[in-house]
Amino acid sequence: MKRKTCLLSFLFLFATLAFAQDELVWSFSLEDKGNGEIDLIADVKVKQGWHLYDAEIPDGGPTPTQLSFDKITGAEPVDKFHAIGKQATVKYDNIFQMNIGTFENSARFAQRLKVTDKKNFSIQGDVRAQACDDTSCTPPLPHDFSFSAAQLPATVTTTAAPEQKQEEKPIDTTAAETTLSTVEDNVADSAGIAAPSIVSSFIPVDSDLLWTPVIEELKDFGMKGSTAGMSLFWILISGFAGGLIALITPCVWPMIPMTVSFFLKRNKTEKKKAVTEALIYGVAIIVIYVVMGLLITAIFGASALNNLATSALFNLIFFALLVFFAIAFFGGFELVLPSKWTNKMDEKADKTSGALSIFFMAFTLVLVSFSCTGPIIGTLLVEAAVSGSILGPAIGMFGFAIALAIPFVLFAIFPSWLSTMPKSGGWLNSVKVVLGFLELALALKFLSVADLAYGWGILDREVFLVLWIVIFTLLGIYLLGKIKFPGDSDVPHVTIPRLFLSIISLAFAIYMVPGLWGAPLKAISAFSPPLYTQDFNLYDGEVHAQTLDYETGITLAKQQNKPILIDFSGYGCVNCRKMEASVWTDPRVKDILDNEYVLITLMVDDKTKLPEIIEVDENGRTTRLKTIGDKWSYLQRHKFGANAQPYYIALDHDGKPLSHSYAYDENVDKYLDFLQEGLKNFRK
Repeated sequence: MKRKTCLLSFLFLFATLAFAQDELVWSFSLEDKGNGEIDLIADVKVKQGWHLYDAEIPDGGPTPTQLSFDKITGAEPVDKFHAIGKQATVKYDNIFQMNIGTFENSARFAQRLKVTDKKNFSIQGDVRAQACDDTSCTPPLPHDFSFSAAQLPATVTTTAAPEQKQEEKPIDTTAAETTLSTVEDNVADSAGIAAPSIVSSFIPVDSDLLWTPVIEELKDFGMKGSTAGMSLFWILISGFAGGLIALITPCVWPMIPMTVSFFLKRNKTEKKKAVTEALIYGVAIIVIYVVMGLLITAIFGASALNNLATSALFNLIFFALLVFFAIAFFGGFELVLPSKWTNKMDEKADKTSGALSIFFMAFTLVLVSFSCTGPIIGTLLVEAAVSGSILGPAIGMFGFAIALAIPFVLFAIFPSWLSTMPKSGGWLNSVKVVLGFLELALALKFLSVADLAYGWGILDREVFLVLWIVIFTLLGIYLLGKIKFPGDSDVPHVTIPRLFLSIISLAFAIYMVPGLWGAPLKAISAFSPPLYTQDFNLYDGEVHAQTLDYETGITLAKQQNKPILIDFSGYGCVNCRKMEASVWTDPRVKDILDNEYVLITLMVDDKTKLPEIIEVDENGRTTRLKTIGDKWSYLQRHKFGANAQPYYIALDHDGKPLSHSYAYDENVDKYLDFLQEGLKNFRK
């Protein structure tokens, strides 16, 4: 008997997964230790079944629990960050083959500080720790803390006059000054791209000038670069396609003739009224799903939706969510809502009349069909959320609901069509299984985004391709009837549709095989990791940026007397990968980028920490830039007035635009015109 998993609702499921209890919950405090010294105390509660590692770990082991300061004024560290109170349990770890200290349930760590200036005391920083259970580990995400002089224990005194304090260097509000050699080392280490050779003579650049906004100059060229409209359009199309897929699932398909027959029998003598009620029923379906999409935005907020695309935590949640849905589609368990919910909706529909009754009928359809539509809606909402558009979830649900509502309305208007509908049968379960394979393949995309943003290196391009090749090969074999899942009927013979779908799936798997040796695979470039993550690559047609640092690129351009092309990109940017695979690989484009420009790629989701935090004033509030990605994202917003990727801009050596900006458009001729315009204006 199948094990049934009861869920309160998909909305609650989505919110619960997103805001699930953290494996580690941190709290920070200050304790007076006398003689002008204090302890910064970090208390942590560890989720049941999980553990974290000690602050002292032998080389080659897992990530230790560690503390770092972003800012420290009026104090200086004494000794190391270490565990206090309960000692770590030391045991042999078979994976790392060493003795490692771990904590379960709770732990306490301390960093001793000597207070040198009580009045100006201020500290900011974070603690990073890795939580693990028997099967997995979390990434070492930062947990921030900050304390000011007002939060010092009242008993703290300084026993001696503080040493003459070196004047604190103010934080540059425009750019972080970094030496050329340091930048190049960071480029090579953090992105996996070979750094260019160091220039022989350092040419200074005016950092203030390079960061000066040029929005008005771009307007003079005819400012371009917004892809929001196109994104919303594709979200609408994706939602509509998802609705069409939902129609042919076992939970929805049988409901069409039943519901339409109900309307016709309810109004035997008034067909016009039956059609009117069917139209109201369709509108009710649309309203319910659109409201669900708006609730997603209300729960997460606009800013959160914009951060989902590059957040490792959310991408990992989405990865787990899609794997969960895939298992459900394979027949591992059923997603069902409490029966009292559907019973209550039925009662409401019976007791009420008119449009309200029809609305409750529509709500009943939503609840009854959840076990099949839930995973499809979940995938749609995930894609809509990470698009970064505030209206994305609502637009996606609107498209989904339209596709779902159209058949109910059309069959009510033309009831004779009901007799032409294919009968329910085992083919409906096969649809679910096929969707399960697709969910599993899509899940890897989200794992890849998190892997790239944080540089874990667990899902390089060849690993990703191997998994996709296996998934689509198994899908092709399944369609031939060689694999059976729970709920599948016997396949006495292969139908023509199954044969053609199997051919497509197996051909797609074979198409990906050359990618293991570096073939660009343009058809899946939006999903697969970039080529530079591949260890073994025989392909030499891709374009490489000369640097991943803005100021360094300006210096290189001055030395080579070439214009600059800035490529604002991101590890999680789907359209960026499409442009790189379909436009940059064109021989004409590649020749110009390699020989006529200094190409600078700036990853707005690079999570590598800056040497020091940069504080900038943005729209009347202080924004703290902590990572390299924060810095480049601010540069794009502040200097160019844009926030979407990909975003291309040609500049001169003073950071002034040479042409209009260019956003996502795979038309090679247009991109060539854009590059040629920049070159022409530079040569003037």
